[in-house]
Amino acid sequence: MAGNDLGSLLGSLLGGGSQGGGSGNAGNILGALLGTLDGNPGGGGGANALEGLIGMLTKSGLLDQAQSWVGAGENKPVSGAQIAQALPDETLQKVAQHAGVSTEQAADGIARSLPEAVDKLTPAGEVPKGGSIEDLIRAQAL
Repeated sequence: MAGNDLGSLLGSLLGGGSQGGGSGNAGNILGALLGTLDGNPGGGGGANALEGLIGMLTKSGLLDQAQSWVGAGENKPVSGAQIAQALPDETLQKVAQHAGVSTEQAADGIARSLPEAVDKLTPAGEVPKGGSIEDLIRAQAL
């Protein structure tokens, strides 16, 4: 949908305004990822992009990392290579194309910013059910 709006919201969520390539670019990459997943009916009925993404990561062997981001405590890191393995090639290519970066840069950007974004989108320690990503971000009063 409005990829730029979602990227801006995620950039704000991650503590960056429109500053050069830092959080703003991370917001654009995450916005592209979650926007792509939101438009993908493969996530299941009523699931939002965050639920679908957590499911993909869990199925790819990243359960410990994903749970650490949702739960309280320290967020476990994930590598760009792990993200590239967890996401379908087509999804990563769409994200990279939308963000204007290589697939490797997209995977690395997702790996750097996703733990913090998931942590902030799940303050109650659980993944919210349903709703759009935009609604989830706005519910955090950001």
